[in-house]
Amino acid sequence: MTDSLQGATAALDRIQQNFLANAERKLLTWLCGRMPAWVTPDLLTLWGVIGALMTFTGYVASNLGSAWLLLAIAGYVVQWFGDSMDGSLARYRHIERPSYGYFIDHSCDGLVVLLILAGMGLSPFVTMDVAMVALAGYLLLSIHAYLSARVLGEFKLSYLSAGPTELRLMLIALTVMMMELGFGPGLFGTWSGFDIFVGTVGAILIILFIAQTLVTGRRLARQEESRR
Repeated sequence: MTDSLQGATAALDRIQQNFLANAERKLLTWLCGRMPAWVTPDLLTLWGVIGALMTFTGYVASNLGSAWLLLAIAGYVVQWFGDSMDGSLARYRHIERPSYGYFIDHSCDGLVVLLILAGMGLSPFVTMDVAMVALAGYLLLSIHAYLSARVLGEFKLSYLSAGPTELRLMLIALTVMMMELGFGPGLFGTWSGFDIFVGTVGAILIILFIAQTLVTGRRLARQEESRR
């Protein structure tokens, strides 16, 4: 890792404008002050991946009975705790490793989303092709965020006033609806209402990627023209 990249990673301007950002930050700071010494950021990152594995298992096992979806919901809570606390604890204790943390945390984020959406696709509620559209949308928007971090020094953590926490709450609500309504063909033939919802979210993410790419491209063009 070059020194220039390490410096750029450390100086990233984190842009987080989601509805729950302020309340969540207060809660995380409160939790950080009460974490025992043996709880480390790396352990919390692992905890987040374990939460995603729980969610994956819950969705897949829902083929045996909808009660398994409770495991998926619990997995979202565990994943939120690990994913939200790892960086927060490192900053609270002043033990940040910017390049290492950036690389490991966001590598795990990709794996986590793959597990969650693959689990949905293997459940009886959402078809795999629709789940993969949502995965593609998430990964495209992630690419935009990582590229913007490199070229602008800005790491955008929320879009349309929603961030990871709001998305988890939305997915928990969706999972509760799965338990309540069950599965089966809907008004659109083999596509259920859950397919429509997940597919729509995926389409929104893809549209956001295209829109943000155009906005950022124009911004970079103006910046480079002003330097001439």
